[in-house]
Amino acid sequence: MIHEIFMPALSSTMTEGKIVSWVKSPGDKVEKGETVVVVESDKADMDVESFYDGILAAIVTPAGESALVGSAIALLAETEAELSAAQQQATNGGGATPPAATQQSAATEAQVAVAETAAIAANGNASAPKNGRIVASPRARKLAKEFKVDLATLTGSGPHGRIVAEDIESAAGKSPAPAVAPTVATTAAPVAPAPTPTPRPAPASVPVAAQAGHTQPMTTLQNAVVRNMMASLDVPTFHVAYTITTDNLDKLYKQIKSKGVTMTALLAKAVAVTLQKHPLLYASYVNQGTHFNTNINVAVAVAMDDGGLITPVLQQADTLDIYSLSRNWKDLVDRARAKQLQPDEYSSGTFTISNLGMFGVSSFDAILPPGQGSILAVGGSSPQVVATSDGLLGVRRQMQVNITCDHRIIYGAHAAAFLKDLAKLIETNPESLTM
Repeated sequence: MIHEIFMPALSSTMTEGKIVSWVKSPGDKVEKGETVVVVESDKADMDVESFYDGILAAIVTPAGESALVGSAIALLAETEAELSAAQQQATNGGGATPPAATQQSAATEAQVAVAETAAIAANGNASAPKNGRIVASPRARKLAKEFKVDLATLTGSGPHGRIVAEDIESAAGKSPAPAVAPTVATTAAPVAPAPTPTPRPAPASVPVAAQAGHTQPMTTLQNAVVRNMMASLDVPTFHVAYTITTDNLDKLYKQIKSKGVTMTALLAKAVAVTLQKHPLLYASYVNQGTHFNTNINVAVAVAMDDGGLITPVLQQADTLDIYSLSRNWKDLVDRARAKQLQPDEYSSGTFTISNLGMFGVSSFDAILPPGQGSILAVGGSSPQVVATSDGLLGVRRQMQVNITCDHRIIYGAHAAAFLKDLAKLIETNPESLTM
């Protein structure tokens, strides 16, 4: 029997995917549950596994090209006798988009694969066998075959325990290649290599400038952002601004910064704690009315080095201590920029923060993400001359925050009450964030 390998739906918003690389080549044997291809979804690169045993007969969508979700990207033959028929089927257009029933089947299979991946990640050890399967990067699998290393004997050092190439090289006694920053293919002219600097976190940067008159195609991530922004145009929104004095928050930050706490984590924690009193602010509009979400999952916008943005999610941010929250945030950002986030780590937010204050921006309005009720835009904190309570003039550090809300379920009074409570927490009792 000949099976089609479909482009899976790796997230709820994904409409097409780009083939990053094929782990298997035509003629290779494939086992059920084995990684066949790496696909670039809206926000991450994901391993796609086979649901059947067989032989990879033909690749319909080569590496570097895109395909619609549910369309066939390769053909798998169960026996060698079926190889010729499968190859002929591919030549005759066997990779065309399958009928609706088959698309539904492919989408269901993809959802199962994503659910299994999320479950493995939640267990904290992705490399441990699960139903006889081991999670490893495509390059790690290739190196394991080359060096004859048994993956089952290794403990992965990658995200959530995933086995990576360095683990194979270490087990085989080989010197790992020097680490390089993740790269994304673009159509811009190649840049001459620069001397290798001392490793440090890569700052957000503007994509390589295209030559005058040249149109640079959008990346998969950028196209996803465009779709989300267009969807936001259908939502009636309003904006409310509030000025918050940050002297006490800045003082606290200086005291605990050395312990790995970031200002982003402090702001996220302050917002999450305040949201406990305002469930409407992290609710969402549905056709039947207002859906009150169970968890306060704070998403924070992060600019990607190759263009576009992603919103890693600090799940249940109100229940975590500030130190755990900061560690989680660092891990999320590192994996976001390496395109290794799982779907629930960037699509489960119930409230979003966008902070441009770190770039010196004093105030701005943010666009509401689809499916959420509010987003908070945070401006920079700077010294301001203000009138003090005793009638004199003084200097206070202040920042302006602007909240954008879905006016179908949230009204101005609701937003104002939330901002008032947030300001009170930051101005008078920020120390409570460390408890």
